[in-house]
Amino acid sequence: MLTPKADVFIVDDDVSVREALAAVLLDEGFAVETFDSAEEVLAGVRRLCPYSVVLDVNLPGLNGLELQGLLHVECPSLPIIFITGIGNIPMSVRAMKNGAAEFLAKPFSDRALLEAVRTAVETGKRSQVAVEDLKSLRLRYSHLTPRERAVFLLVVAGLANKNVGFELGISEITVKAHRGSVMRKLQADSLAALIQMAIKLSVLQDGPSSSAV
Repeated sequence: MLTPKADVFIVDDDVSVREALAAVLLDEGFAVETFDSAEEVLAGVRRLCPYSVVLDVNLPGLNGLELQGLLHVECPSLPIIFITGIGNIPMSVRAMKNGAAEFLAKPFSDRALLEAVRTAVETGKRSQVAVEDLKSLRLRYSHLTPRERAVFLLVVAGLANKNVGFELGISEITVKAHRGSVMRKLQADSLAALIQMAIKLSVLQDGPSSSAV
């Protein structure tokens, strides 16, 4: 069974290595799940994205570097710590360029493992919070009416209320009403907050820089 919030997935085909790594991390209070193959961990992340993965680069079949890309398809911001007994500089460079959080060559100390995992878990938690926040924002944005979206896009582009009204063929009073509704639905407390939301939603467009009123 997968834990509701797994800190670390350990992937290694050597059971003694898996158990040793898990013991170190469990002693420090991390929630850990272990897997012995690429196929098994891929099934795991499709059910639950952990905060980090400790991954043996030399898995049978699909190796760790190949698995890295597939894991990032399922969990785009997933921090991955590579471990290997036959690591080399080109392999390390490739892993890091592809977004690896760390590359540990065996033998490594418990301290090195714990430091890498702590950093990766903290990064993973921040990333997952950001992902959930964006999902929530997209849901709120989907609740805007077509007219509210039009007002929102013009306001964050820098148009004053009267200019928004001119563009849409509605009165300034109506613009203010729609703008207020947008603020409530998106849970924004200022124009700056609306602009930040537009940036996150990738809907911010260039426009006049006049101040909204």
